[in-house]
Amino acid sequence: MTETADARPEKLRERTCIGCRKRSSPTDLLRMTVSGGLVLPDPDRRAPGRGAHLHPATECLDLAVRRKAFPRAFKVPGPLDVTGLQEYVEQRDREEVVQKAATRPSAAV
Repeated sequence: MTETADARPEKLRERTCIGCRKRSSPTDLLRMTVSGGLVLPDPDRRAPGRGAHLHPATECLDLAVRRKAFPRAFKVPGPLDVTGLQEYVEQRDREEVVQKAATRPSAAV
């Protein structure tokens, strides 16, 4: 009996951010899906359907919106509503700022 092995076990998984077009690990990127014309964040990476990936940063989101990358990434016609995704990314940015401020040692006076 032969064992089944991965075709390329040394190959690391990478995805491309649709905003900045840089390749990163899937854990560094936010997966998104489309449902009813809305772009929805999928942080658990479990939602069915075609997914696209984006760095969870406002800069990458703005680039993707400006480049009109969402319809191309999801292969759907027409514009898509990204307000839910925008709120998610902005909230995550705020949480990171608070977290960094909490871990930074206070300046001695």
